[in-house]
Amino acid sequence: MFIGDEVRAEASPAAAAARLATLARGSSLTQASHAAWDTATAAAGHIGPSPGLPRLTRVHSRGPAQRGTAAVLMLRWEVVAHGGQPFPALDADITLVPDGEHAVLVSLTGVWRQPPGTRPGQPAAQAIAAAAIRGLLTRIAVAVSDPAGIRPS
Repeated sequence: MFIGDEVRAEASPAAAAARLATLARGSSLTQASHAAWDTATAAAGHIGPSPGLPRLTRVHSRGPAQRGTAAVLMLRWEVVAHGGQPFPALDADITLVPDGEHAVLVSLTGVWRQPPGTRPGQPAAQAIAAAAIRGLLTRIAVAVSDPAGIRPS
């Protein structure tokens, strides 16, 4: 399914783009992704690892690249479900677009795939996807707004 969301971050576009690059270079983007996934699955009633629930195992990113006034980071999340094989659950672009001189819109547009063996269109799976994306965007918005919020690693 196609998925997207956006949040506003208080930072100049140049500062936000630089902080997004720092976030992507270290482990902070991976940590934010895992935290967003864990929070979303817990909110869906799944506390802790569950054999039936996919778990996020890898986070890949590339960029960010400057496209006009926007900074774009490509992102992939891989999960492991029933069979133990990695599966690309999310392929998306995270984009920072200026929203005035002192703010940016942090948006995500992409494709969310349900692991093999799950029923398409399950409300719980859709809720997890939406919550995970919102959680990730919120964490990225905080990181690009606050220079102390990003620790290169």
